[in-house]
Amino acid sequence: MAHKVETTRRSESGHLYTALGLAVASWSSVSLAETSSSPVAASAKTLELDATNISGKHHETFKVDEMSSPKFTAPLRETPKSITIINEALMKERGVTSLTDVLRTTPGITLGAGEGGTPLGDRPFIRGFESSTDIQIDGVRDLGRMSHEAFNVERVEIVKGPGSAYSGRGSTGGTINLVSKSAKMEDAIGGSVTMGTDQLWRNTIDINQYLPDQDIAFRLNAMKHEADTPGRDDVEVKRWGIAPTITWGLQGPTRVTASYYHLETDDIPDQGHPISLITNKPANVDRDNFYGLVDRDFRKTSADLATLILEHDFTDELTLRNTLRGGRSMQNYVMSRPVFANEAQEESGQVGRGFRPRNVVNTTLVNQTDLFGSFHTGTIKHTYAAGMELSRETITDKNKYVGNNGRPADLYNPNPHDGGWTLLPGNGEVTSKNQTEVKSLYVFDTLGLHEQWDLNLGLRYDDYDVKNRVAGGAESSSELWNYQVGVVFKPMPNGSIYLSYGTSSNPSGENTQSGGADGAGAGNLNGNKANLDPEKSRSVELGTKWDVFNEQLSLTAAVFRTEKTNARVTDPLTGLVALDGDQRVTGIELEATGRITDAWAIWAGYTYLDAEVVKSGGDRSNDGNQSKFIAPNSFSVWTSYDIDDRWTVGAGANYMDERYMNDANTITVDDYWRYDAMLGYKVNKNLDLQLNVLNLTDETIYDASHVGLFATVAPGRSAELTANFKF
Repeated sequence: MAHKVETTRRSESGHLYTALGLAVASWSSVSLAETSSSPVAASAKTLELDATNISGKHHETFKVDEMSSPKFTAPLRETPKSITIINEALMKERGVTSLTDVLRTTPGITLGAGEGGTPLGDRPFIRGFESSTDIQIDGVRDLGRMSHEAFNVERVEIVKGPGSAYSGRGSTGGTINLVSKSAKMEDAIGGSVTMGTDQLWRNTIDINQYLPDQDIAFRLNAMKHEADTPGRDDVEVKRWGIAPTITWGLQGPTRVTASYYHLETDDIPDQGHPISLITNKPANVDRDNFYGLVDRDFRKTSADLATLILEHDFTDELTLRNTLRGGRSMQNYVMSRPVFANEAQEESGQVGRGFRPRNVVNTTLVNQTDLFGSFHTGTIKHTYAAGMELSRETITDKNKYVGNNGRPADLYNPNPHDGGWTLLPGNGEVTSKNQTEVKSLYVFDTLGLHEQWDLNLGLRYDDYDVKNRVAGGAESSSELWNYQVGVVFKPMPNGSIYLSYGTSSNPSGENTQSGGADGAGAGNLNGNKANLDPEKSRSVELGTKWDVFNEQLSLTAAVFRTEKTNARVTDPLTGLVALDGDQRVTGIELEATGRITDAWAIWAGYTYLDAEVVKSGGDRSNDGNQSKFIAPNSFSVWTSYDIDDRWTVGAGANYMDERYMNDANTITVDDYWRYDAMLGYKVNKNLDLQLNVLNLTDETIYDASHVGLFATVAPGRSAELTANFKF
């Protein structure tokens, strides 16, 4: 029985007419709005707008000075941590539409792949450690392994280094936080229409309405996206999303915000190219070769988040905030894994299509309560945040599909319509139901000891319990204490030098979606892991941060070392998992963000990582090897220049070093350079046009791998034209 995937080709002429119609409609609406004398229009003119809306510049600065979370109790320049922020202006210029797009061009981050056991979705590695369970949305952990969209994202905050004091369990390499768009005190209608090569068709809308008499603001963001994947045969992506939010009392001491987020995707999953058993590199085949089965393979996902935030200012220096969130996400897919069974099969010019199904549902219920503000004890100023968090997260896997691999594919000329496969309903049995319950307390304080000296402190306690609620399922409980301390010296008002220390804890069961192929180090409950204590990591970082050119440009530099001295490895005598491993990452990070002049903007970064497996398990043959999936050197730059009041040009480059794809360091993917370019034209105050060309040289890029079996392929060259409107 075959699962049929409907394929429709969009009419390019129809898209063009639609785009022209939207542009004409926007101009017409603007003309009407400008001549309107209605009370609503008149009241809107009295609203206080952000400076960026009236500056006349083509785009906002890339520089951000404050974090979104009150747990960060000092401005970024005075925070003793390496933090990278990708804001909406930068994402817009680079043509970003997903979190993967952001991470692919961020130094110090590499990507991993999923399959059947380890699910598909965003799987970043930060500073040498997996961070797939360390992704947050507005400061709340998003446990489900999903592919995150950018249509409702205001900025992406990447906190580097062990940070369990900030985010709880995990976060050995760092934490990624997606900040959602919020309702504002303005009336605006905006959006975009994008057309491009490879059947790209993307629409977004952003509507904000403010009622000053009621002090209520409403905002609606929505998106629809359809495209083929550049440089890949038969690989399609389709998704749509909607995100309304409403806030009462924006100008009062008490504010209430209710928001909802929904995203659905319907894709043809793509696992790229097989790894050659002869060369230990991706097979030397045409980049567009697709080894899946379009009449069988599919990937459908959905995500729903409902959030209620209550906030009250007792005084100018004391605020209470409560965040309640309920969420549900689902992944349902069947995919083909291109893997050689042996060298003989490879030499015969064939490759197997491994049958990999998955059906998983994640549910989350979280309540966070934060009290933050400032006070003085004598001459010392305290800027603090304290809070508690209660959470329950459940991940349920079902046996929904059974089938076979089908006939092997022709390595050099695969046929996506090959037969010989079966796909039948499974028995629906719940194969695992992992439920995690956590009770947390935390406190952070920045002590202003002197106008030039700050002391930054943080402490968190987690009462952690995870259980697989199927018959005979494993259970693990831990009490986790983590902390951070940093000393900040400010030799001048526009700069700081800091020394910091932080810890993290990785308890068993923190990543129950890890598959068996991830080995002893995976954070699941397989084997005897439930009986083990948490892994512990610590990091020391020395850094400096400076705002130059009239504080328009931020320059940062840091050196660091992260150590995990009780990593999970296989005991050579018993064959069981033991806390006897040692991993170490030593590195350097450099970053520049902001404006060199009023017309010239830049975002650039370089990261060096010496990620070493100091002590491995088994026969210790991997001692001294480089950690898999990690690039020693990575670099990225994006810069744009306003030629005049209408024209902007931009260009970017991204370098990723060679990476090993297995613990033995025998399988590699090559290094690469990727180049992008942008040309923007401001038609009038309500409409601008932007042309992006991505991967200019059409480089074949391998994004990721899964334990060296196959390598996923990044998109080839593409061009897209976007009309952005706002009135």
